[in-house]
Amino acid sequence: MNPIPPPPEGPPANRLLARPARTEARSLVAGRPDLARRRVMERTRFRLLLAAGGFAVLFGAVGLKLADATLLSPLEPRRVATQARQAAPTEHLPQRGPITDRNGEILAVSLPVIALFANPREIQDPAGAARRLARALPQLDEERVTARLSGERQFAYLARALTPREAQRVNDLGIPGLHFEAAERRAYPQGRAAAHILGGVDVDGNGIAGIEKFFDERLRLRRGEALRLSVDVRVQLALRDAVQRAIAEFNGIGGAGILMDVHTGEVVGMVSLPDFDLSDPVSAEDLAARGEAAGQNPRFNRATVGVYEPGSTFKLLTAAMALEHGTINVWGGYDASRPIRYGRFTISDFRGKNRWLTLPEIMAYSSNIASAHMAVAVGPQRHREFMVRLGLGQRLNLELPETALPLIPRAQDWREINTMTVGFGHGISVTPLHVATSVAAIANGGILRQPTLLAREPGTVAEGTRVVSERTSETMRRLMRVAVTEGSGKAADVPGYFVGGKTGTALKTGPRGGYLENKRIAAFVGAFPMHAPRYAMYVMVDEPKPNARSHGFATAGWVAAPAAGMVVRSVAPILGMAPETERAAEIQASIAIPLQPARPGRPAAAAAAPAQPASAPAARPPAAPPAAASTPAPRPAAPPVAQPAVPSNQPALPVLPAARAEPRPAPPQPAPTREASLGPR
Repeated sequence: MNPIPPPPEGPPANRLLARPARTEARSLVAGRPDLARRRVMERTRFRLLLAAGGFAVLFGAVGLKLADATLLSPLEPRRVATQARQAAPTEHLPQRGPITDRNGEILAVSLPVIALFANPREIQDPAGAARRLARALPQLDEERVTARLSGERQFAYLARALTPREAQRVNDLGIPGLHFEAAERRAYPQGRAAAHILGGVDVDGNGIAGIEKFFDERLRLRRGEALRLSVDVRVQLALRDAVQRAIAEFNGIGGAGILMDVHTGEVVGMVSLPDFDLSDPVSAEDLAARGEAAGQNPRFNRATVGVYEPGSTFKLLTAAMALEHGTINVWGGYDASRPIRYGRFTISDFRGKNRWLTLPEIMAYSSNIASAHMAVAVGPQRHREFMVRLGLGQRLNLELPETALPLIPRAQDWREINTMTVGFGHGISVTPLHVATSVAAIANGGILRQPTLLAREPGTVAEGTRVVSERTSETMRRLMRVAVTEGSGKAADVPGYFVGGKTGTALKTGPRGGYLENKRIAAFVGAFPMHAPRYAMYVMVDEPKPNARSHGFATAGWVAAPAAGMVVRSVAPILGMAPETERAAEIQASIAIPLQPARPGRPAAAAAAPAQPASAPAARPPAAPPAAASTPAPRPAAPPVAQPAVPSNQPALPVLPAARAEPRPAPPQPAPTREASLGPR
């Protein structure tokens, strides 16, 4: 019987049946790695699902937040919960407090700006960076920037005050190593208006001159409080304009102007020309460098630092001193018919009357000879003591670091010749503010008050020292008025304001002593209105030159007096003072004084006879005129007066008739001789 053939899919016939069992065993062993891989894959899949879910939640939260901020409540964004972020942003507090004038107008203020600095070590191409910066900021100097960007330094300022637009232009350059920081810049909106008063600060904001330096600590510690000054910026501009016009008309090299309250000592206006623009410090430094080389530094304050011989303006002080000590009265006087010769010195008058002069005539005609006699009658010791009592021997107590010490002879060196020359304003040098302060004391009732640049509250009674009696002050107001209506100060008068004062022209001294030819100071000092003084003023032009309008003269009557009149016309309405035109005749009669007053109990006609010898110290004229002596009389041996007292021989002044209408200045006579030019008016 034949065997059955195996099926096609079956194993061969000659093979053992046990082989399939080993193959199945191998298959069972080979499946274990697959199970491990399968478990790893499952864990990975779970982690991916978990991460995807987390990202989905995160992006969902962000989407919801954006939808809430942009769609649900776009106008009412939610605030951060922390208290620090809920608070409103604080305002910028400057490093220095602002400065204002008496009316609140800003004179100086610190503004936030952006400073640009660089780290030169991070600059790869200094020249290229400087070139690109100079294009973006034209105010920068390319060579200077290149030098700052070169070297091994790690810090260098390139610009201290950039605007946001300028900072953006620099930022757009994309130069590595350039950085920005918040900074401040001191701004002066009024420019030149009060340059010498404010002074200025350096690049780091430190006060270097003027009010900025004097109150540097106060401005830093009380940053939120404004420093209120006594000056009025409107008065500053008007005062500057008047002085500038006088300088330009007479081709002077400079000038000064002062306006101060006679009752409080507040300096309402004070200018010195030439000046500079505080809002442009770079230009100011250039002007100072050029002016220093030419002897006309615009930073030099002529009002408080410049010391000059006051000239005939000092005759007001001499007359007040003589009235206070009782050596003269309004109807007395001195002989001015002959020059005074003292050794090699000769004292003469400018266009003198060559006769005996009463006190009003001495003021109106500005007699050097009579003023010298008047001072000698008081005596050198009492004369110097009176000058010191008026504050003319020391610096003024003013809120400025730039103040000068007057040049006054020492007590042991003060001789009779000093008394003669100082009597008419020579041989002593003081600042214009010294003169204005002294005249303010004589006009305000006799109280000397130190000038101040800080505003006082209305109604504040300023402390002071009595230097002359009220009766002397009243007499001096009349004499100041007659010096304007009948003297060389006619051009200073303004209808309705009753200006009183005195002109003064003095030759300048050279660096080695001695007077300089044709170099003079022309000044006017006075007050207004004289029936109730409120303000004292001083106007000065340095080295004026004659012109055709002044008929070849450059004296104070032609130079400073018109400028003073311009000041009154400009500032009086600003200060709220209306002209007294309706009562002009009545007011003028109350403050007028005749040029030749009548002695009490004596007819007015008899008072006109010149009768006082030059050598007699008494001020009362005798009945018959004796021969005049050529030398001054010795001073009376009277002890110094500690406190001023009313002299027994000075009666109260009656109401005097009005002075005659004042004519305009007549054309001057030919120029004075060299001998007479020692003390022009």
